[in-house]
Amino acid sequence: MVQGGTGLIQTPTSRMRPEGDFDINYTDNEEYRFWSVSLQLFPWMEATARYTDVRSKLYSDVESFSGDQTLKDKGLDVKFRLLEESFYLPEVSLGFRDFGGTGFFESEHITASKAYGPFDFHFGLGWGYLGTANDITNPFCKLKDSYCSRPAGYSGRGGKVDYQQFFKGTTSIFGGIEYQTPWEPLRLKLEFEGNDYSRDRAGKLEQDTRWNVGAVYKWDNFDFSLNYQRGNTLGFGVTYKFNMHTFRQTKIEEPPRSLINVERPQTVADINHQRLYRDLATESGFVLSDAHIDDEAATFYGQQIAFRDTDMASESIGRVIASEVPETIKTYHVVENTGRIPMVDTVIDADKFLSAARYEGLESDITSTYHRETPNSEVLANYEPNSPRGFGFSTDFFWTQTFGSPEDFYLYQGGLIFSGGYTLNKNVGFYGSIRATVIDNFDKFNFKVDKEDSTLPRVRTYVREYVTRSNIIMDTVYAQWVDKLSDNVYAQAYAGYLETMYGGVGTEVIYRPVDSRLAFGVDLNYVQQRSYENDFDFFDYKVLTGHASVYWRPEFLPDTLLTVSAGQFLAKDKGVNIDFAKRFDSGIVVGAYAAITDVSSEEYGEGSFTKGFYISVPLDLFVVKHAKGRGRFPWIPIARDGGQMLNRPMRMIDYTEARSPFFD
Repeated sequence: MVQGGTGLIQTPTSRMRPEGDFDINYTDNEEYRFWSVSLQLFPWMEATARYTDVRSKLYSDVESFSGDQTLKDKGLDVKFRLLEESFYLPEVSLGFRDFGGTGFFESEHITASKAYGPFDFHFGLGWGYLGTANDITNPFCKLKDSYCSRPAGYSGRGGKVDYQQFFKGTTSIFGGIEYQTPWEPLRLKLEFEGNDYSRDRAGKLEQDTRWNVGAVYKWDNFDFSLNYQRGNTLGFGVTYKFNMHTFRQTKIEEPPRSLINVERPQTVADINHQRLYRDLATESGFVLSDAHIDDEAATFYGQQIAFRDTDMASESIGRVIASEVPETIKTYHVVENTGRIPMVDTVIDADKFLSAARYEGLESDITSTYHRETPNSEVLANYEPNSPRGFGFSTDFFWTQTFGSPEDFYLYQGGLIFSGGYTLNKNVGFYGSIRATVIDNFDKFNFKVDKEDSTLPRVRTYVREYVTRSNIIMDTVYAQWVDKLSDNVYAQAYAGYLETMYGGVGTEVIYRPVDSRLAFGVDLNYVQQRSYENDFDFFDYKVLTGHASVYWRPEFLPDTLLTVSAGQFLAKDKGVNIDFAKRFDSGIVVGAYAAITDVSSEEYGEGSFTKGFYISVPLDLFVVKHAKGRGRFPWIPIARDGGQMLNRPMRMIDYTEARSPFFD
């Protein structure tokens, strides 16, 4: 579909794609250019984010400010399946187009689709942009007079969901037919649309007919489209598709270690410890910090650095241990640490594991031979890690981007973060990082919001000054203490330059049972705004900020994490931040968040409230060996000062990830 999502040409259909399908789309329709991404979040829900370039309008009413930039607009669409297609009944969906923003294409629609052989028939009712042809009486108008007309404009400063406009005003019918030709790559489309183009943002457009025709040619992961619209306009587009569930990287690896006809040591004294510890690291990615082996149990403490999948890691570790220790040992404990703090104990029943690993049963389920629990006092009594004192270094990649700015449609900044630290013991360390910009076009970034009519302190909108000051900046320098307080409670305290814009002191406590769907945390921070003129000075602005957070993985939404954080933000506004994250089988996580505070949309400024989106991609998808780690790519439509949270150097929900893995 021209504007992204599943549909014909200009009109949506009720069809849903396989869960995890991700489309990147570009279309060109004379007055408009559209860039969009669409994602099938669940089998019953499709979401689309879109940028529109209006060629016939300048970026703003001020020509000197706009320059050569044409008008850009952001839009979000969502569609829900209400009824699955059956032998007699059609598939039925309810959708909302451009529902949060300035309403260029704001519409609501109810669609039905029914397939018959190579034909797919579609019919729909549209309101708003899809209903301007006004060829049918709004059915809701008969129920209540307020539905007979649609309020004009949009509320706040844009970016808000205008519920009061839904299903109001003129209504039109639309629909069409899609034909799968005998030649598999080619599909043909015929469409009757509900928009008469009398109220378009590009101006009133000439429409000779409401019938549109088009064709789609599929080649590999690409769709190429060509269409003829309104009886006078030629359009074209290209779409790249892949599935986030099935996306994989082939691995070059040895098959799992065989336990058939393996010669094992007869006693504990016969164990080749050097070979055992080496193989745990090289084959299973489990780097030891301590081990204790007696006649009844073998316990290994360490950190997993290779496998994201906990079951794959447990099987690999179990196979190495089982081949290197005597049969008299009936229990293996694999204690995974974060830093030097034990997080979770995977307890393996040796006899059951051996039987399953040797495929001795018809239904050998190796995952049933072990369970995960909090390390108990008996296991921890033998934990005497080698000295953690010393230096450590790492290098990470960062990428910052923004779309739709007045200087250029796409502004970006990328580079390396060099991190290092010195640990005194398993609980205390000193850490820091330097950010080095390698590639960017932020030299074009000159837009300021000084004249925005907002009473809020400038807690984030000095971003231009921070990101353009130097190619090399001191990102963080801080001291940190972290420890386990009880079986399910962990805590940290920290002080120093905590992020690019703030320094101060803070603390955080989290309650997180092993493999629980719920976790609870509280953080409290007293911080001062850092100067953007150099790395070490501070401005006068100080604030006490912190939040109580609930982390929930609901059963009715598979592979999702909902985070609700309530408290005081950096601008001293109070409210709640809601983060929704969906994980796919490939490990890719797609998320969105929004902060609703006591700041009005007028005080906040353009965008009305803080919101953003992100994709988190595991490194494992780009290398031929198993690896941990991931990169995060954010998209923040408009960043202002309300609803802004402190970027703490470490969050306890991330530190305790091993206790209930979501991202890994």
